[in-house]
Amino acid sequence: MSSPEPLQAKLLADDLLARYVRCLDDGDLDEWPGFFTDPCIYRVTHRADDRAGYENALIFADSRGMLRDRVNAVENVSVYEPHGYRHIVGASLVEQVNGTLIDASASFLVARIMQDGETSVFATGVYRDRIDISGDEPLFAEKVVIMDSERVDTLLAIPL
Repeated sequence: MSSPEPLQAKLLADDLLARYVRCLDDGDLDEWPGFFTDPCIYRVTHRADDRAGYENALIFADSRGMLRDRVNAVENVSVYEPHGYRHIVGASLVEQVNGTLIDASASFLVARIMQDGETSVFATGVYRDRIDISGDEPLFAEKVVIMDSERVDTLLAIPL
């Protein structure tokens, strides 16, 4: 695919993000690595660390293999109270289009739903995405999840 027009880039970013959060909200974790190129970057960090330029992360992966390991850990190793997420995501803001790469961002709110039905705000923040549109379908080459709060009140088991 050649470099998309601005509206087409926005539609591609919005569609990829909508499918991504649906996968997580529906609990289809085995499908999650398929939303990324290989190699890729997936990083979850806090706003203060991001603003300070720190590269540290709560979660970091740089390949689909590492993403699959994350899914395996969630499904087979980690011990946590079963719960799910519901993502509310703002419209994507396309920041730059460079050939077949789209840099976009979108605000998010993630509600956590516990087994007993209790629902609470788990995280808010912004996704900063680099989307590769060179293949058959858009994929995240890089997804940086920047949480507003430095506090996570439970194990960050399921990807954001």
